[in-house]
Amino acid sequence: MSTVSQSWVIPLTYGLTTLELTCLFMQFSILPYLSRTLGLDTVAFSYLQTIFGVLQLLGGPVFGRFADQRGARAALSLSFVASSTLYLLLVAACSPALPGVFLLFVSRLPTALMHTLPAAQMVITDLTAPAERPAALSRLGLCFGVGMILGSLLGGTLSTAYGTHSPVIVALVANLLGAVLSFTCIPTTTKGASVDTQAPRTSGAKASVFDLKAITHLLLQPGVLPVFLVKVVSGFPSGLFMVMFSIISMDFFQLEAAQAGYLTSYFGVLQMVIQGLVIGWLSRHFSEEALLQASVLVFAMVGLAMALMSSVFHFCLLAPCLVFSLCTLNVVTDSMLTKAVSASDTGTMLGLCASVHPLTRTVGPMLGGLLYRSLGVSVFGQLQFAVNFLVLLVLWRKPMLEKRDKTR
Repeated sequence: MSTVSQSWVIPLTYGLTTLELTCLFMQFSILPYLSRTLGLDTVAFSYLQTIFGVLQLLGGPVFGRFADQRGARAALSLSFVASSTLYLLLVAACSPALPGVFLLFVSRLPTALMHTLPAAQMVITDLTAPAERPAALSRLGLCFGVGMILGSLLGGTLSTAYGTHSPVIVALVANLLGAVLSFTCIPTTTKGASVDTQAPRTSGAKASVFDLKAITHLLLQPGVLPVFLVKVVSGFPSGLFMVMFSIISMDFFQLEAAQAGYLTSYFGVLQMVIQGLVIGWLSRHFSEEALLQASVLVFAMVGLAMALMSSVFHFCLLAPCLVFSLCTLNVVTDSMLTKAVSASDTGTMLGLCASVHPLTRTVGPMLGGLLYRSLGVSVFGQLQFAVNFLVLLVLWRKPMLEKRDKTR
């Protein structure tokens, strides 16, 4: 692909990602109210969320392999079509003449194929040199922050002014537009566009999309499994805390709904600044190994402070460091993992990475709720400190980047 082509494909990918994430957070903002309107209690709503997490967890690797085999255009188009199907079912669920609860649960099924962010990461990975990759991937955090803030704002404003169904209709139209733009403007494939070499190819192009052996084989390549385990283990304690955050906001911080919304917007702004600007600058001055160690170190320090916090003001002071660790860990490990596999397998690898967060959302509500009821908020900080302190010791004793470079 020519440099001229890259010049518009990458900005368009950022725009499509922002569009999809805005619609997603619009859905998140009205889903509890729609569920309540349809008569679902807290337990039933938790089942709805668990189904979402499980389907995303199972669909991530398969979608990534589909993206590798069928190309960027097919992957982004499929994700937007799946999103449009979800919003169409939600529109139908809002109709009193239709079985709303049934349609609400059925609307979770397309989420197995809703992976616009990993598809966008694959495009960015394919079209950037390895040295530029951390900065390019970090800019997707800017898209995430804009989507979080704009989606939450639009969802609340539209539902208040025109009813719960209005944000869903807007999201449906926006995702149909995204599908059209993806199909007509995104190249069929972006593979082979990067000028730098990758690891040797290991999977055949003719293998099935559902070939789980080929998917898991990626984790056994040199330099992949240790980094992937750090990604999962280091971020899991903070993931538990974030899963329980809505409950903690109400019970521990004593926040009203509007105040919790302001706190979410604060998170969005922090992510925009840190992932969109700070990490890109750091990646040009420090190695990925150093940034990975820094993220785990800050995780441990924040965990120790979280174990002692007693108010929302304390948490707001800790939030920039927490967001820095989360963003740095995700960007750096995604970059390291895509460099460790062949260019033909970057989509599958990013699909595996995208399954980490759904894994937390799947097991988090039960485990997090048990820890919170038994030991209180401080247990999340204690767990985060202990886990990341151990991970940091492993990183100091066994530098991962050096091992990976020796295998290439």
